[in-house]
Amino acid sequence: MDEASIRADAIEGLEHQLDEPLDASVLTALQRVSREPFVDDASRSGGRGQTGDDATGSLSTATVVRLITALDVAEGDDVLVVGAGAGYSVAMIAEIAGARHVHAVDIDREAVWAARSNLSTAGYDAVLVDRRDGVNGLPEYAPYDRILLEASVVEPPRALRDQLAATGRIVYPRGTTVQTIAAIEPDAVGEPDAQTAHDVDPGSDAAPEQPPDRSSTEADTAPPGFSTVETAGPVRIDPMLVDGEQGGVERNRTRREDAEWAQQGHFAPHGWEQEWIDWDDRI
Repeated sequence: MDEASIRADAIEGLEHQLDEPLDASVLTALQRVSREPFVDDASRSGGRGQTGDDATGSLSTATVVRLITALDVAEGDDVLVVGAGAGYSVAMIAEIAGARHVHAVDIDREAVWAARSNLSTAGYDAVLVDRRDGVNGLPEYAPYDRILLEASVVEPPRALRDQLAATGRIVYPRGTTVQTIAAIEPDAVGEPDAQTAHDVDPGSDAAPEQPPDRSSTEADTAPPGFSTVETAGPVRIDPMLVDGEQGGVERNRTRREDAEWAQQGHFAPHGWEQEWIDWDDRI
């Protein structure tokens, strides 16, 4: 069986698993983006596991599809992906929006290297992948029409919300242990709708269009100034890392400095060996 047939069967199985037809743009991206370049390095992508994912630790295709469907990307949208991982979902978004419109960050330097290499192999080397703390986003290229978090949070960090365009959308796994994929958008501000109550002909049956009633028995847990417009799930994705939690970083200072001393000897930059220096003579 050739690759095209295998991929067609996989897509059919995915639609059955999700119990709904795939969005046209997402379906096209699935057909065009091969997963193969992203599989070998997936286990080095920061360990973003999820129940039901493959053994590499990367997000399952079903979860990637759910995230990107909720993101609702259009061609030409400027997109920021927080948590580049192995780069597969980044490539999917690049196929829809255009590679030069997609930016990705990851706190794990090894994941950044893997994502850059994989995206280049897959033909999406125009995507910018940078080593950044996702909490701070990537302000140099803001505002973004879409922001995707591939790490679970209770609510998106303020910096990311500030980097979103006024008509943009943020998608993220909301929660702690088991999450729901949430899509949020800024609340409408400014002038009211063109058709207001006093614009309606008193003799007509037409009534002014009312804003959607967001009140319900379950309060919207979107951050202030935002409303949840779509949810999907459940999913289980690892939480957003803070600086110092990425792979290969020793958080215990004693063990870290002992290792540095063993490797660098008296040139080690940390520890007691610096105390004897007369810094007044060095300035």
